[in-house]
Amino acid sequence: MARTVAVTGATGFIGRALLDKLVASGWAVRALTRRALPGDNHPAISWIRGDLDDLAALRSLVKDAHAVIHCAGAVKGKSWHDFHRANVVGTRNILQIAAEAAQAPKFLYISSLAAREPGLSWYARSKFEAEQLMPLFSDRLTLAVLRPAAVYGPGDKALRPLFQSMRYGIFPALGAPGNRFGLVHVYDLLAAINCWLDAARPVTGTYEIDDGTPGGYDYVTIARIAQAVTGKPVRYFYLPWVGMQLIANLNLWLARLLNYAPMLTPGKVQELRHPDWVCDISPLLAALDNWHPVIRLQAALPELIKS
Repeated sequence: MARTVAVTGATGFIGRALLDKLVASGWAVRALTRRALPGDNHPAISWIRGDLDDLAALRSLVKDAHAVIHCAGAVKGKSWHDFHRANVVGTRNILQIAAEAAQAPKFLYISSLAAREPGLSWYARSKFEAEQLMPLFSDRLTLAVLRPAAVYGPGDKALRPLFQSMRYGIFPALGAPGNRFGLVHVYDLLAAINCWLDAARPVTGTYEIDDGTPGGYDYVTIARIAQAVTGKPVRYFYLPWVGMQLIANLNLWLARLLNYAPMLTPGKVQELRHPDWVCDISPLLAALDNWHPVIRLQAALPELIKS
């Protein structure tokens, strides 16, 4: 009988791709969903209706599971409360339920590289505080944390407009042109998760992950890669941070007035302005014997530009 993996955040970008990877690898999957149960169900996937505040649903989710992969979380919100409830309280809930299981599963938290700089934004702080919960459960659970850099690939909606703009010869720079950052293709992230699941010895600790490009990328470099791929000039243009800050402040004010969760907030602008989001993947390479990133941006870009 196939072993079961419990997944939160299964309807998001990474979560949807993860389900496909797990099923293809022969796992039985139990997935949490807040919305109506998906109609395109696969026989290897069992859906649990509920959210991270629903302790009964979480118990059903993790029962007899070999592992829990916690992908769920808020990436946008209009207040610290929004991020704290989803990313900190929600993580504490799933950790607590997993720790109480008769057969405690191993636990992988998909965090964010933003947790490295918790002072920048509500999001970064919430991811950092969620990570700080891990030692409280380490006597019961085998715990690991992955901190991905910016994740892209099929199904991504956040970076897709930036890549698509390259077909028109432009590339908006959301930070200073010389800022450096890592990128990781979703398939490389999924391969790392799969290796963690299959590892013969327990893999614990906190690991950064990007595609291993030495020194990462900057906007000038990406524009050059896009030009080589498209065969025509691609020029980046810098969005002044003062203007972005004004737009972010207005967006946050409107979000509170109209009660929606904004993506662009003053905190997000601070994240985009940060000069160094490059990863050191050497600890992860040492921990996962059978994993290394294989997809660089230049290979993936033609499909991203067309999609």
